[in-house]
Amino acid sequence: MKVVHFEEIPLQDVTMEGAQGCKIRYLIGEPDGAPNFTMRQFEVAPGGHTPHHQHHYEHEVFVLSGHGVVIQNGREFPIGPGSVVFVPGGVPHQFRNTGHEPLRFLCLIPNAVRGGAVSCVVACGCD
Repeated sequence: MKVVHFEEIPLQDVTMEGAQGCKIRYLIGEPDGAPNFTMRQFEVAPGGHTPHHQHHYEHEVFVLSGHGVVIQNGREFPIGPGSVVFVPGGVPHQFRNTGHEPLRFLCLIPNAVRGGAVSCVVACGCD
């Protein structure tokens, strides 16, 4: 079992090409003994964004605070506190902060897809 306040987990820069003003915390994952999912918390600065990218696995997202848009297939969908987003595998997507405060959201991804491990590095380009 892991019980910790999220702020005790380091906030790291997202280093994937195309990211701007984007940070991540690895809340729960394989190093914690979680065999199926990795839970991450993203923080996107005002005017910042995640990379515009796609991959073969899904995302489940819950917006904690701030305002922005998620871009899927060239369409913009407004998001804010309480928004729930499902990004299917293979769909190009990007999260952009359009507000004046940090956009914070939880993002869950599968650890294993089609028999292969999906690391956080592959999922978001972080170290």
